[in-house]
Parts: sequence; C-alpha cells; structure tokens
Amino acid sequence: MPLYLGVMSGTSLDGIDIALIEQDEQCALKASLYLPMPETLRAEILELCSPGQDELARSAMTENKWVQLVASGINQLLARENLEPARIRAIGSHGQTVRHEPDRGFSIQIGNPALLAELTGICVVSDFRRRDIAAGGQGAPLVPAFHASLFNRDQQRPAVLNIGGFSNISLFEKDKSVRGFDCGPGNVLMDAWIQHCQAKPYDRNGDWAASGSVNKRLLDAMLADPYFQASGPKSTGRELFNMGWLDRHLANNPPTAEADVQATLLEMTSRSISSALLNVQPKSAELLVCGGGAHNAALMKRLGQLLPECRVASTATRGVPPDWVEAMAFAWLAHSCLEGIPGNRPDVTGARGLRVLGAIYPA
Repeated sequence: MPLYLGVMSGTSLDGIDIALIEQDEQCALKASLYLPMPETLRAEILELCSPGQDELARSAMTENKWVQLVASGINQLLARENLEPARIRAIGSHGQTVRHEPDRGFSIQIGNPALLAELTGICVVSDFRRRDIAAGGQGAPLVPAFHASLFNRDQQRPAVLNIGGFSNISLFEKDKSVRGFDCGPGNVLMDAWIQHCQAKPYDRNGDWAASGSVNKRLLDAMLADPYFQASGPKSTGRELFNMGWLDRHLANNPPTAEADVQATLLEMTSRSISSALLNVQPKSAELLVCGGGAHNAALMKRLGQLLPECRVASTATRGVPPDWVEAMAFAWLAHSCLEGIPGNRPDVTGARGLRVLGAIYPA
C-alpha cells in the first residue's frame, strides 16, 4: 500500500513531528519521529511572526534552516525503518506558519518545498491553505476532513478536539457532513507565561496551573474578546492571541500571583472549548482529544468537569496516538492532493466549495 510522510510544525514551536502512514481505504500510522526545535531557529521563527526589518531575506534563510532540519529527520526515519526514498509516494509538509490573516486574504507558511524535495529525493506536497483562502475560506482548520476519515465511522460520531498552540474542534453530523473551527488559544498563552516566569517550555501536566486560583475578573475580561463570541467559520493565531494581548489584560486586571495567571489561562482555554462544543453540538457524547494538550492532566480534568454529559478522552483510546494526529493529517492531505480528492470542507472554512489543496513539487 502507498506510504506517505506528514510533517507538522505547529504554533507552539516546540518541535517538528514527522509521521509515516500507510494509506489505502484507511490511514494507519507506521512510524514517527520528533525533532526538538533548536532554540536559535525557534527565536528566528518567532521574530517572523511580527513585522521587522529585512523580513523577506530573513524569512528565506530561516525556511532553509527549517527544511534542512526536516530533511535530516526524514532521512533518520527512513534509515531507521529501512526504507528507500523511492518507497514514499509523497511528503505532505505543512511548513511553519508565520502569519495567518485570512480576513486580509493570506496565510503564510515558510518551508521551501522545492528544497525539501531536493534534499530527500521525494515528491513534496505543500502550500495547503492558500487555495481555500482563494476560494473565500479561512484556510483553517484543515484537519476536520481527516478527523472525519479516522473517527466518523460509527453511530456515536465523537467530536474531535486538537489542542496545540491553538485549539480547534471537528464536529460530525448524521448526514456525514463536517463542521469545525478554531476555538481560541490552546497551549500558546500558557506556554508563553511559564516561559516568561520560570523559563520552562511548558507546564507539565498543568501542575503549576493547578497550584493557582482562577481570577474571575481577569477570566471574564479575556473571555469578553469578540473572537470568542463569533460563530464559525473562524480561525485565529498569534496575530491576535499573544503576550501583548495578555499583558493588556493583566494591566487592567492584576492577579494576586503568577500561578493565578496560569490557572486563569487554563480556565480560559477550557471554557472557550467547552462553550464552543455546548453551543454548536450540545448533545455530544464523546470528545476525543489530540495534540499536546491531551497530556495536560489539569486541562483534561477541567474539560471533563465542564462537560459532565460528555466523555472526554485521548484519541489513544481509539488507537491513534494523540501526538501524531496532525502530522498524519498532512500526510493524508498529500494523498488527497495526488488523488484529486478535496481536502477542505466549506462548512469548516467558509470556502465557496470543495477544493483540492496543495502544490506539488516532484522528486
């Protein structure tokens, strides 16, 4: 059966996920590799997320560094699995998002797919978002169609939640149609706050958040952001939810302790997700969670408390490791592109119709 590689580098900027899948009627994960993001590369990417001097040249040089790291990881994975490049039909590379402003008609992912094809000797499919945006869509989220292919196969129709830097939810209807949207921040602000206060990359298990108390005034102010009130289709990113956004709220609503900020950020993430699900699909019996947030015990517990009628569980309970779902999705999107299968869902992104997504860079 055809083999594909999926490459995902998300807004958390902690590292790069590479998934090897076998794709026929169903998608099966065969192997995976995680590459930690070098701190210098992470800093360079973060600088590109906001305006700065000589952006075009810096972007070109940074994406080449990113590609060289990805190519080294792919070569490691293939060597470990005793696979020749010719055995891989294509690499689906999401690239690294540095700007996402669909309301202004663009989303920018760096990742030089031509260089990736050159360094690996494998066909690369990339640039998945722009065709959807050209058709009037948000260009995100793109994973709901893949979530449907994995999980929308029984009568229960679970909702699927990805919690990476940002959170997005996929909802399935009785007629097999798919809806979904970005709920808001996932880990991005919690990660940024603990990095700022303790120089730690993330709050392991949510332990620091669990040690604090929710500041209701701060929570209410953050949840009053118009983004949370808007209905889908909608998507977001660091352009809106960033440390500047948090600092403005902290200036107007000072908490009593740094841990209280973390507790309030976790509560904001939990409530934005639970409110979205209850507003759109209140009778969901099961919420399957993937992404790094699936490992945050405090966050998972709070979601369970806010959704008492809904079973909240990791996608691992369905045999799909939560850390690899997004990388698998971009491998699947590469397959869809090569087969001429639409990869977007208009009810999710707001596009004018179904579109085949991606640009092809032959080996």
